[in-house]
Amino acid sequence: MIETVTRKRIEILTDKALQKRVTDAIEKAGIIGWTILPVSSGKGREGVWREESVMGTDKVFVLTIASEENAQALAEALAPMLTNFGFLLSMWDVQVIRGERFT
Repeated sequence: MIETVTRKRIEILTDKALQKRVTDAIEKAGIIGWTILPVSSGKGREGVWREESVMGTDKVFVLTIASEENAQALAEALAPMLTNFGFLLSMWDVQVIRGERFT
């Protein structure tokens, strides 16, 4: 049977213009890798929104997997931006193979 390790999967929805700030925070928290995915539309408390490159409000989804300690450090670093910029951050436990790759 393959051995797995518990890590935190972290997903962050943010404006594309702020993705560098998010990835910098990820790296500063000691997390090795991340992935950015484009987001074309969604719906939240304030209604439906769509990608809008002209207005600079297009969104991205930043995904990373990290140890509990580094995930908490990232959440603390991003907490002020969650309120100021309306980020959405979620995290939960996942099982990964080769846990040493996800610090």
